[in-house]
Amino acid sequence: MVQAFEALFVAEYPKVVGVANRVLVDRAEAEDVAQEVFLDFHRRHSPTAPYAAAWLHRAAWHTALNRVRGRRRRERREELDAASGGEDGWSADPQRIAERNYDRDAVRSAMRKLPARAAGVLALRYSGLSYAEVGEAMGIGVGQVGTVLRRAEARLKREVQL
Repeated sequence: MVQAFEALFVAEYPKVVGVANRVLVDRAEAEDVAQEVFLDFHRRHSPTAPYAAAWLHRAAWHTALNRVRGRRRRERREELDAASGGEDGWSADPQRIAERNYDRDAVRSAMRKLPARAAGVLALRYSGLSYAEVGEAMGIGVGQVGTVLRRAEARLKREVQL
C-alpha cells in the first residue's frame, strides 16, 4: 500500500502543484496545497482507486481557490483596519497594492465571472493536465474539453479586456 501511494505521489505531484500554482501564482503555497491534498487523499482513499488522479487534481483546484478566498477576506479586513486607523498602527498604501496586484486581480475577477465548469477547465488545462485528465477531473467527456476550453478562453479574453 505504501509503494502504491509513493507511485501515485511521484506520478501526480507535479500536476497537483501545477494546478494549485495556476490558481495561486505562488509556487511555495502551491506546494503546501499539494501536500495538504495528498495527506487528505491518503487518509480517506486507496492509492489504487481508479479516480485517484482526477480526485487529486480537483481537490488541488478547490483547495487553492479556498486559499485565494481566504487571502481575499484577510486583505479586506486589513484594508478596513488600515482605513479605520487599525490598532497596530499599520497602514496600507492602496496605490502600491493596486499596482502590484492589477493583472492578477483582473484575471481572477474575469475567472469568477466564468461558469464554474469553464473556469475549472481553464485552470486544470493551463496547469498542464491533458484533455483526458481535465475531462476526468471535471466529469465531462474528452470531446467536450476542447469546446469548453475554447469558449472559456474567448470569454476570459473578453472579460479581461473590458
